Amino acid sequence: MEGVGRMKWALAEGYIPRHSHGPAPQMTSHETLCLLNTSPQEALVRITIYFADREPVGPYRVTVPARRTKHLRFNDLTDPAPIPVDTDYASLIESNVPIVVQHTRLDSRQAENALFSTMAFPLP
Repeated sequence: MEGVGRMKWALAEGYIPRHSHGPAPQMTSHETLCLLNTSPQEALVRITIYFADREPVGPYRVTVPARRTKHLRFNDLTDPAPIPVDTDYASLIESNVPIVVQHTRLDSRQAENALFSTMAFPLP
């Protein structure tokens, strides 16, 4: 499989809860990007974060090696700035080669955890 996916993706939903229940880091509330690169060259990925009440932040830069996957927690993004907790945000993911993007959230604010996952919206 070569070049599966798109080069631009959007996630309209993002939110990192401030509190967590359970052992860290496994049960820390988080948002994750799952990036799949099936192409024979590395993917140079740029992530821009959009907010309701302030200017966008980014790009955050990530490399996904050829024919590999990378799972990246939004909580771990720090350069150019950490993603704020308890704040609604959205993201735009752009790559130099086609990739597939999936979004997952673990909300562990209570002992009864919630986990959901969805595909990002592929842009032409």
